[in-house]
Amino acid sequence: MTPDPLLRPELAQELDRIGRAEIVVGIPSFNNARTIEHVVRAVGAGLAKYYPDLPCLLVNSDGGSSDGTPDVVLQADTGEYRTLLLAHRTQPLHRLSTGYLGVPGKGSALRTILTVAARVGARACLVVDSDLRSINPEWVHLLLEPVLRHGVDFVAPLYSRHKYDGTITNSIVYPLTRALYGKRVRQPIGGDFGLSGALAAHYVEGHTWEDDVARYGVDVWMTTRAIAGGYQVAQSYLGAKIHDTKDPGADLTAMFTQVVGTVFDLMGRYRAVWDATRGSVDVPTFGFRYTVGVEPVQVNVDRMVAMFRQGAADLMPVWRAIFTPPTCAALARAADDGGAEAFPPELWVRAVYEAAVGYHGGVLPRQHLLRAMIPLYLGRTAAFVRQTATSGGEEVEAEIERLCELYETLRPYLIERWDDRRR
Repeated sequence: MTPDPLLRPELAQELDRIGRAEIVVGIPSFNNARTIEHVVRAVGAGLAKYYPDLPCLLVNSDGGSSDGTPDVVLQADTGEYRTLLLAHRTQPLHRLSTGYLGVPGKGSALRTILTVAARVGARACLVVDSDLRSINPEWVHLLLEPVLRHGVDFVAPLYSRHKYDGTITNSIVYPLTRALYGKRVRQPIGGDFGLSGALAAHYVEGHTWEDDVARYGVDVWMTTRAIAGGYQVAQSYLGAKIHDTKDPGADLTAMFTQVVGTVFDLMGRYRAVWDATRGSVDVPTFGFRYTVGVEPVQVNVDRMVAMFRQGAADLMPVWRAIFTPPTCAALARAADDGGAEAFPPELWVRAVYEAAVGYHGGVLPRQHLLRAMIPLYLGRTAAFVRQTATSGGEEVEAEIERLCELYETLRPYLIERWDDRRR
């Protein structure tokens, strides 16, 4: 086969030797030796239980780990797990561990995995994070079966998570993506997903993968392109996602700017799509929903409030370039009148919409604008934490639903502001 500029030559040669694979499983990694063996073993058990007759390929796309992660992948036991009543495999499970080419980050690792899937002619591709402690063999079936049996192109994960795990998702990425494109994909940056071979090939073609998509922005980029491109989208309930969680008050600058920057970039690309969107609808959901315990997330509210107030003191001249005078006045009051408690959700949604318009209007260098949003995100998150301190998971989800409805209600404000900047 002809050389592929996206693959290392030795990897391409090994793929030619292996030939066709019906299923490709990709695990991006970087220094995950502590957790990745469990992930590999769970995937091997799931493939053996549900797809013993299909040729499968497991690809570890590693970012240069120094802790022996690739060796752990290659040495992990993926033999039979008789307690799961597995069928005997009639096809081997091939395993590869390879470095990737391009900008360091998860997106570049995924590009290699998707390129491999296209090269071996896979019908379906599964990608799972390397730091998962809650993955089990059923995840393989839940993320692949909708693709293989039901004609779905993209299967997003649906998790039970602690009420303060995923605050970037809950406060901006999910409600904004839902309001723009009309599909209620609850975890648009979930990290674990299944997709068709056709969609994998579509992702690889025609994109440089050299911007934020090469890093944290890749998950929401893939979700949005699937929805906006008219592909069949669904989600599968996987239970708890137990992984290496992060305090939302900690330094999440790179994650926030890359993820939100990608969402804003895509708004420009798909303006015609979201202009035609009216409301939002549920997507098909696979899997049995059940109650599950989740790991707690520690939140430093005082630190978030302090950073919001400091941002208001230092960045108001910058905010005036991004936000309207009424929004700036409301932000100043929120900082003066007790900080977090005075930061209502409507103020947050209007600020997000105004920031998106300013991002495309060139009011500031884009990275400066995104960084200037972080104190607002911290202030709004602190307000949400204080509001829901005694609330259970279902009550918190109801609050997130109300926020989503507010994003949808205020969509005309976004369209009006977006169109005004062009006049």
